[in-house]
Amino acid sequence: MNERVELLGLPLDPVSMDAAVDWVSQRLDAPGPSQIVTLNPEMVVRSRSDARLARAIADAELVTPDGVGILWAARRLCGLKLNGRVTGVDLTQEAFARLGSRLRVYFLGGRPGVAEQAAARSRERYGIGIAGAHHGFFDDPEAVVGPIKKSGANLLLAGLGEKQEVFLHEYKQELGVPVMIGVGGTLDVLAGVVRRMPAWSQRLHLEWLLRVGGNPRRWPRGWRLLRFVLLVLRERQSGCQNE
Repeated sequence: MNERVELLGLPLDPVSMDAAVDWVSQRLDAPGPSQIVTLNPEMVVRSRSDARLARAIADAELVTPDGVGILWAARRLCGLKLNGRVTGVDLTQEAFARLGSRLRVYFLGGRPGVAEQAAARSRERYGIGIAGAHHGFFDDPEAVVGPIKKSGANLLLAGLGEKQEVFLHEYKQELGVPVMIGVGGTLDVLAGVVRRMPAWSQRLHLEWLLRVGGNPRRWPRGWRLLRFVLLVLRERQSGCQNE
């Protein structure tokens, strides 16, 4: 794996999808828990005012480039031409396809019933093992931490929206799962509840624009993307360092 860099004050591992899946494969049997953060521009902006999120990203064992904005910032500030995005949904599906029955997965997140549906469909399609499933609407984290720890999962998918990285970071040791990933809306995709944007939009890196523009509730995220662009333009070369 290529040397980690610091981008806009946050770590970034310039990995390809294949390298990221290899990393997951190696960690499945490693002692101690590890967390993957798929870094996107919105997360960078939020971390500027959220110390808990910034710490979660800083302490993550693997930070992948999620979002065309991260690819652009890495090229502009670090001179790095990355091998494409490593998003939560793509990493999940690639790991499922390559590792299959080696995985014992716990699905956490979504509306009631979505995690169970995602688990059932993923088992049928990829042959993975299911450690358990629970929706994302819980008030007491301890109510889910205990069952996850006892489940024997070696991969935890947490689709908890903006709180997922902090949740995984703060309960990492208690959860004890070898690989944990914050995957956003991935469970909805796996469950068949939400379809991904068209393939052409992914190839042209316009998936985010269609997703944000087509849903008024997501429009505030557009302002975060604009703030990210302005942040990168201000930073110049000093915004990237080798760690």
